[in-house]
Order: sequence, then structure tokens, then C-alpha cells
Amino acid sequence: MPKPVAREPLRRNSRSNRARILATARLELGRNPDITLEELARAAGVVRRTLFGHFPGRAALLEALAEEASDTLRSTMAAGAKPTEAEPESEPEPAERALARFVVAMWPVGDRYRMLLSLARHDLGAERVAEILAPARDEVTAILERGQRDGVFHTLLPPAALSGGLEGMLLALLESVNIGALEDDGTRAAVVTLVAAGVPEDRARAVVAEVASGS
Repeated sequence: MPKPVAREPLRRNSRSNRARILATARLELGRNPDITLEELARAAGVVRRTLFGHFPGRAALLEALAEEASDTLRSTMAAGAKPTEAEPESEPEPAERALARFVVAMWPVGDRYRMLLSLARHDLGAERVAEILAPARDEVTAILERGQRDGVFHTLLPPAALSGGLEGMLLALLESVNIGALEDDGTRAAVVTLVAAGVPEDRARAVVAEVASGS
């Protein structure tokens, strides 16, 4: 009697191919938004049939990247929201620290998925982009609202409008990194964000240094 074919290695190989295709797509789409799926397949080291087996078209590939970005965004936010002994759940940290912590934590996520924002608006629609970013936008708006109420941030703009302005600035800074005009691990962006929200520069630098050091 012939032995049954082991299916687990095949499934494992399929998952590996899918992950490699997505990782390649994140990199290559950032370099060339017009890259074809055939070119992506070659870059990922898989045959065309394998890529199309996972993603039958460009929209399917971008939707998979969008879902991956959404999951990463939510998990990063959840990890950053866990209270510590020094910051019990009943006593939220000062708004300036919360905003700095958010920017530093989200910088790698934004760097990884920034190409999605321009691509998804065209391929998947602005509503899908808004859905992906909604948790982050809501969190920042809440932090800004609290900071304005506490007198930490300026009140020249309402929280939602200020959040949108800061988002645009951060995306521009990420693009500057992408083209080699800026080197940053997120700390410089966090300082600029605090300053734009109304925190004096010296205080902004001190807050970001504390957050980055984990103190």
C-alpha cells in the first residue's frame, strides 16, 4: 500500500511562498509602484503560477498587504497600550509622552507600509485606506484632545484637524527617509511632532529621550 502524501510540508511551503511574495511586494512597490505581477514573481523567486495562485490580481495583492498592515497597526497599538507598574491603567501617562511613544512605536510600521497609502487610494479606494488608519487616527485624536484639555498642546486647530496635519507631516518625513534625504529611527520625527503640537523644543527633546530610553 502506498504511503499517504504528507500535506503539512506543502502547506508550510505555501505559507512561506505567500510571506515571501508579500515581503517582496512591500519592498518593490515602494521602489516602483507600477511594477507588474510577473516582475514581482521573479523578484520573489517564484514562478508566475505560484504568485497568481495566492493573488489572482493586483487588487488581491494590495488587499492582502492592506490586511497585513491593519493587523500590524493594531498589534503595535495594543502592545504600546499595555500599562506598566509605573503607569497603572487608572492613571494614563501625560499626553506629550503618549504622543511621543505613539510616534516612536509606529515609525517602523509607517516605514514598512507607506507605499500602501498612495497605491491603495488608487487601487482599493480612499475608504479602505481610512479603514486601515482609523484606529491610529482615533488614538492620536484622543491624545491631542486630552493634551489640549490639559494645556500641553496648542488649540489653534481642533484635535481631528491637528491629527490630520501631523499625519501628513509624518508621511512626508517617511518619504524623505525613503529618498535618502533624512536618517531617522523615529525619534527626530517624534520631537518634530511634539513641537508641531505646541510643545517647546527643549521639552519635546527631553520627553522623546525619556520615551526612547524606556524610562
